[in-house]
Amino acid sequence: MSKVTPFLMFQEGNAEEAMNYYTSLIEDSEIKSIVRYGANEAGEEGTVMEAVFALKGQEFMCIDSNIKHEFSFTPSFSIYVICDTEEEIENLYQKLIDGGGALMPIGDYGFSKKFGWLVDRFGVSWQLNLPK
Repeated sequence: MSKVTPFLMFQEGNAEEAMNYYTSLIEDSEIKSIVRYGANEAGEEGTVMEAVFALKGQEFMCIDSNIKHEFSFTPSFSIYVICDTEEEIENLYQKLIDGGGALMPIGDYGFSKKFGWLVDRFGVSWQLNLPK
């Protein structure tokens, strides 16, 4: 076994949009590779067949699914981010929640200085933590 990588499957053809958004929000992040479907291939031409992006060095793979499934993302799997400052957690929370929704509004729940859990506009769940 050489590696273990989180894998995100987008069903609305917005994998590239999500990658661009996430890498724009988090410093030291990048899109590493994108392979798109071509003409006469299984997926819609131009959508993401396979891509790799990194957030603070953590690599993720993603695709635009060419098959419609009865399931999507679930909050029981989330991207967990440890923030360094109140400004950072507040800023990231406000940007990620735009078009999404709160699972636990940003606040003090006793186990950290500030914590927020949300689902973004793409359906991906995020937990943001500012340790004590």
